[in-house]
Amino acid sequence: MVMKFKKIAIIGKYPSSEETKEIHNQLIQLITHLSQKDFELFIEEKTQRQIKLNKFKSLPLSEIGKQVDIAIVVGGDGTMLGVGRTLVDTRIPLIGINQGRFGFLADLNIDSMFTNIDNILNGIYIQDNRMLIETTVERNNKVIYESFALNDIVIRSGLRLIELEVNIDERFVHTQRSDGLIVSSPTGTTAYALSAGGPIIHPNLDAITIVPISPHTLSNRPIAVSGDSKILIKIVNMDEAYASIDGQIQIPLDKKDTISIKKAKQSISILHPKDYCYFEMLRNKLNWG
Repeated sequence: MVMKFKKIAIIGKYPSSEETKEIHNQLIQLITHLSQKDFELFIEEKTQRQIKLNKFKSLPLSEIGKQVDIAIVVGGDGTMLGVGRTLVDTRIPLIGINQGRFGFLADLNIDSMFTNIDNILNGIYIQDNRMLIETTVERNNKVIYESFALNDIVIRSGLRLIELEVNIDERFVHTQRSDGLIVSSPTGTTAYALSAGGPIIHPNLDAITIVPISPHTLSNRPIAVSGDSKILIKIVNMDEAYASIDGQIQIPLDKKDTISIKKAKQSISILHPKDYCYFEMLRNKLNWG
């Protein structure tokens, strides 16, 4: 079903100083282009403070999903990850324009963004629904942290190896000593899990991967399980450790902690140009022949 879009939000990356001018110019060009069309535009409030276009309405990121039909995210994959988690309960679709170096989620490039965005807003697009995973950290039978992740949940040691017990669907799998463990959605298999030797899982597959980071035993290999699986990780021994959500949020862990991970009920919708091809994207990003 083709969706109709009337209210659009623009969300920009919060840039470092050396890239500020270029990013601001690109945002202003996009906003100027869309303001000449029959849409009601909103600018995310932190983005507006940076580019100083005060003639447009602004909204905090937490309110965008309640008042707009679609959000255009100008940045890289990191920006998309943060926005996706914040808007997880709103179900509004996202368009990603890549200003980063290595965009798997934000796939529109600056050079062709006007044509592609116009086509998408006119109903010419591919809708791509991406799985989210959620985690719960418990300590002494009390929940101390809950979060969603679009890419991955990483349990990582500090200076020394960490020993973890892995259970899937209440079945013991193994105890491993390693630098940590990556539990990834299909989207996240092209992120940290890929560099750790994990498989690439097509985003349409209902699966979760479990990838060890530098395991002490070489026979400890990545595995993929059903998206309906419930993964429980117990800390057996550690010096220091933390849980990382999409590489953006870090939670210190204690030896008494258990980490539960499963597929979330919610998903994220990303809209691509009609000619988008996942395998072409992989070829371009990974320099395949």
